[in-house]
This record gives sequence, structure tokens and C-alpha cells, in this order.
Amino acid sequence: MITMNTPTTHMHADPFTPWIIDTTLRDGEQAPDIAFTPEEKTDIAVKLADAGVDELEIGYPALSTDEQRIIREIASMRLPPRLTCWSRAKWTDIECAGACGTEGIHISFPLSDLYLDLIGKDHIWVRNQLEILIPGAKKYFSFVSAGAQDATRTDMKTLETFVRDAAACGADRIRIADTVGIATPLTLAQQIRHLKVSVPIPLEFHAHNDLGMATANAFSAIEAGCDAASVTVTGLGERAGNAALEELALALKLSGRYRTSIRTDTLHTLCETVAKASNRSIQDQKPVIGNAVFRHESGIHCNALLKDPLSYQPFLPGEIGKDNYEFVIGKHSGSAAIQHILAANGINIDRERAGKILSNVRRAAGRKKSGLSPAELVNIYTQCFVNHQDTCKR
Repeated sequence: MITMNTPTTHMHADPFTPWIIDTTLRDGEQAPDIAFTPEEKTDIAVKLADAGVDELEIGYPALSTDEQRIIREIASMRLPPRLTCWSRAKWTDIECAGACGTEGIHISFPLSDLYLDLIGKDHIWVRNQLEILIPGAKKYFSFVSAGAQDATRTDMKTLETFVRDAAACGADRIRIADTVGIATPLTLAQQIRHLKVSVPIPLEFHAHNDLGMATANAFSAIEAGCDAASVTVTGLGERAGNAALEELALALKLSGRYRTSIRTDTLHTLCETVAKASNRSIQDQKPVIGNAVFRHESGIHCNALLKDPLSYQPFLPGEIGKDNYEFVIGKHSGSAAIQHILAANGINIDRERAGKILSNVRRAAGRKKSGLSPAELVNIYTQCFVNHQDTCKR
């Protein structure tokens, strides 16, 4: 394989700017087997701020005194994004959070019949808690978000009532949470449009990825008029994870209809930082940031890419802070890629000669069950045209 330097692209943006909330340090860390050190949490917070994220949900204070300590430390850094912490619908949680120094708080209210049955409560209790907790939280925080937990398994009339009640109690934003990731883009968009008519304050959508649609749902929610979306770096989160910051940022940018504050050229480094801290490797085929995103083997693709790097890529590596894309020589390679990689190794041959070694290349790649290194390609060329005096057969 060979790496190739490429320029970056620039997309036209629409004036509408969705608000991007990152919850890697709260919902992301809730994934099993994840425990960020204080140093990792501050590093991730700084990198998220540098990436231009609008708001950081940095933790759950009621979890422990250690959690409170690191939240206070991050809050004391005075980073540019709005900083919030997370709370259950309990006054003790809110009091605990109030001592941590964040500008805002998110209060999560169980809303579906299933979730209310689990705690032995009903919808009258939810309304009463809204009336108590939101005005109470305003004593500690300048920004209060109210969350409809399990909203996508809640009937629409109940959800609409919750949204109106939360707004009437003084909530600054409402989170519509797809807690178990069952939403689908078209149905969700209809729900968001309906709710936007019901309430004058901003709506946020919080996606989970259990059916593989978290980013699509987050994007659809924004298209339907949702003001904000919460995400995590690499999609880190419980079960199948959350909507991925890097995926949503690129989708918004490439659509040409939105403007965000996200510096996408920082995403590669940011994702690698979170992957290392979470001890979870980034899969090769992970959208946007996986190694396979910029690796090409098909002869048709490589031939086109040599003429225009955007022919078989939706964006160039520079958009996310990578410097190159790669050609892999393997079973599906064509003459153009062979010529190109040999030329990069000081061997210039015409298309006819490149075609003559294709069968040798494909057999070697088949035996190896992977791509060939430039040295292996050079070796095949040498055997065919130097040692054996043009004895290769197509």
C-alpha cells in the first residue's frame, strides 16, 4: 500500500446552526468496562472544546465524590463550551450537582409506562416533580434541561403533555431521549415536527444506536426542526452506543444545509484520544474515522481516484485531520494502481507491462489473503521483467 497526500474540500453551509452537545464524559463513560482517569477526562474535555463542541455534559455528580471532584476541576478550567452535569429526577442529585460549578444541569425524568412502573410512580408524580425540581434547580444553575427518558416508547399525547409542562415550569430545553435506540428516521421526524408546534423552547434529540440508526436519527431530528443533538466521540456508550460526534458533524457539513462550530479537522486526533482512554479500538470500517474509509483496492476505483480523489470518497482525509488515503494492491487491483505504486518506488512501466503482472499479483494476494506491500509488488515485477526476462503471462 502507499499513502497519498491530498488537499481538503470546503462545503457551502446554510445559516441554520444546530447546537451540538457532547456527552462522552457522561453517557459515553457509562458503557461497561469504561473508567476514564481524571487526567483523561480533562484531556478529552479540552480536545472537545478545541473541536468547537457547543456544550459538554461532563458527568453525573451523585455517582461519587471522585466524580464531583473532576467535574469541579473541569468547570474551573473555564472552557468555552457550556458545561452541564446530569441528574436523576431527585432533589438530592440536584443539590449534589449544585456544588460542582457547572453552568447547567440536565434532569432526566422517566416517562414511559414501563419506566414509571419500574419505580412505582405515575404521570401525576412526573408533573409534580417538574413543578418542584425545575424551579429548584434554577437556584443553582442558569440553564436547566429537562429530559423525557424513554420518549420513543411513550405515547405521543403523554410526551406532548410532558414537553408543555416542562416548558411551563421554566425548563430552558427539552431532551427527547431514544433510550433504547428504537426510533427510525421518518417516524422520528414526524414526532419532532409535531412537538415543535407544541412548545416554544428548544428541543434536543438524544440517540442510541441499538438498531444502527443513531446518527441517521439525530440528523433526521435536526432536519425536522430539532434545535440540538447530543452525541459521543466514536459513538461510545451503553450497548451499541450513541450517535457519533464525528459522523453527525460530517453529515451536517457535507449536506451543505447546515453550519456547525465543529472543527472537523480535529476529529481524527479526538477520536483516537477517546479510543485510547476507553481501551476500545476503532474498527477499520467505522464510518468517517475507520482506517478502511480511505483505503482502496478496486481497479475501477483506484483508476478514478487518480483522476479525481472525490470520485470514490465523499470527503477527503484532510477534512478530519488525516493527511492521506491509501491504495492497496490485492486481488481486485488494476493496472493503474500497479503503475502508480511502482512509480512511487522508482519503477516506471507502461500500462501494457502493468497488465502483464496482474495475474501474478492477484494469485499472490489470494494466497496471502490480504493486500501486498510495495516491496512484494516490486518483487513480483523483478521476477517477471528482470530475472525472467519478460516471461509473465496475463
